[in-house]
Amino acid sequence: MTDDAAAARSAAEEESALSHPPVEPDATAAYGDDPDQLIDFYAPRGEGGPAPVVVVLHGGAWRTPYDRRHVSPFAAFLAGRGFAVASVEYRRGAGEPGGGDPVAGRWPDTFDDVAAAVDALPGLVRECVPRADPRRIVLTGHSAGGHLALWAAARHVLPAGSPWRTDGPAPLRGVVALAPVADLEVADKLAVCGGAVRQLLGGDDHFAERRPYADPGLLLPTGIATTLVQGRTDVVVPQAVAESYAEAAAKAGEVVGVTLLEDVGHFPLVDPGADACAVVAEEIAQLAW
Repeated sequence: MTDDAAAARSAAEEESALSHPPVEPDATAAYGDDPDQLIDFYAPRGEGGPAPVVVVLHGGAWRTPYDRRHVSPFAAFLAGRGFAVASVEYRRGAGEPGGGDPVAGRWPDTFDDVAAAVDALPGLVRECVPRADPRRIVLTGHSAGGHLALWAAARHVLPAGSPWRTDGPAPLRGVVALAPVADLEVADKLAVCGGAVRQLLGGDDHFAERRPYADPGLLLPTGIATTLVQGRTDVVVPQAVAESYAEAAAKAGEVVGVTLLEDVGHFPLVDPGADACAVVAEEIAQLAW
């Protein structure tokens, strides 16, 4: 496939994924005082006992124009499969004063928020989704959100002195990361999302010093069941990024599952109208139930 054809295909996949109207949550709760510190909850559809909780971290290169509403159809799709869903909002990078394109992420705010949301989640689940089982939680995230999901599951192996470090692993059933920005060094070399990785860590002056606190590829092994789902024709976050993370995990003595989908790019993984989305739901189910 030529570069032009690949770009056209990716654009069509993005258009399809973003064509679904936003789905309003069943409940919304705050985990902090900032307007972006919110979690939308979707109750499991259908009958049955307490449902596992899927925590969704949206993508969008950690930039402000992309928020949780663009993955609300995906969250509703998972709720339709019988999961309780918690879709997390977090602070992202905004444009410079006076205009300009949004930068990626806010240091340390983006990481502060994800850590706080995950810590607050069990209590909020009990309040907002009575039919959910907060003892069975799976983290998932797409693209930049996949990075945050892997990072959130690795806080217990952060360097000593990190404000986000926990004493032990989070009580998770596992992580299913979707086309994740899983290795910041490789993603930076590939200029993923227009240099978003370097912006996330504060630019050239801070990239090296902050990587140990932010790069899932350095935070291994986690001891938490982890699966990466990746489209082979993804031109947004190429397959090489996921493969590098899986290789780093193997070197650390940990087996990370990698599900590669043929003829699938970046966006079908969170597009309820795409077959790839059903594969994602099955990967989550294998860890959750």
